[in-house]
Amino acid sequence: MTIVGVGLIGGSLALAARRAGAVQTVVGVGRSPANREVALVRGLVDRATDDLSSGVRDADLVVLAVPVREIVRLLPGVARATGPACVVTDVGSVKGPILTAGDEAFPDGRFVAGHPIAGKEQSGPAAARADLFHDANWLLTPGERTQAGAVERVEALCRAAGARAVRMGAGWHDEVFATVSHLPHLVAYALMDAVLGTERGAERIRFSAGGLRDFTRVAGSDPAMWRDIFLMNREPVLRVLAEYQRALGRLAAAIRDGDGEQLEARLLQARVAREGLVHRS
Repeated sequence: MTIVGVGLIGGSLALAARRAGAVQTVVGVGRSPANREVALVRGLVDRATDDLSSGVRDADLVVLAVPVREIVRLLPGVARATGPACVVTDVGSVKGPILTAGDEAFPDGRFVAGHPIAGKEQSGPAAARADLFHDANWLLTPGERTQAGAVERVEALCRAAGARAVRMGAGWHDEVFATVSHLPHLVAYALMDAVLGTERGAERIRFSAGGLRDFTRVAGSDPAMWRDIFLMNREPVLRVLAEYQRALGRLAAAIRDGDGEQLEARLLQARVAREGLVHRS
């Protein structure tokens, strides 16, 4: 298995696949010499290189674990360098544009678009852990061209990593994750921006406690990665952001009008939904 981008997700997958005995050799491809060295020292990979072509040339399976725009850029080169029996997948959190690019680069159906629902704020190979995918959903969004056998091989990898492979349409995936993942990250970044924008904002943050810290936890994620996700999933994100702005408007109207009954009803509705979310988790 070759992993392009041996960071948190790629490195954790290498550890999980090794522990399960699903792979014999892992090759890591990455631009950062420091990250390649950490991946080697930690035993995430057997060999590391910055050359994409040589890194994927003999692979049976290639996993693209880089930011979403980079996935699209790399697909044609991976297609040229790999053999006809090599299956290629990715871990990006936007699927429609990546599936389109994958179908174009792999008209033989060797590309399987995927998205493991796992992660944390830390990044890089030093943060990799073998149990990151344990009991997680790993979404696969095959297209009309995707080979059934290729999907089955990626599903086997998901199971080896401890995850549940779930198939869904790419368009619906992007609508869902604009709501449950992309919007929360956008809101967390916006809240920190809003607090900093208030008079003596930095001083106010010094007095914050668990509320601000817990709410904005995901604003500790990689800004460049999330920039690309927001832009690649632009239309679904804008639709759900508009709905969020309407929700804020309803709360603002209730506060402005002194409508305690309406305000409490909306807060209660949100509380019940939140309790259901925690219970399912």
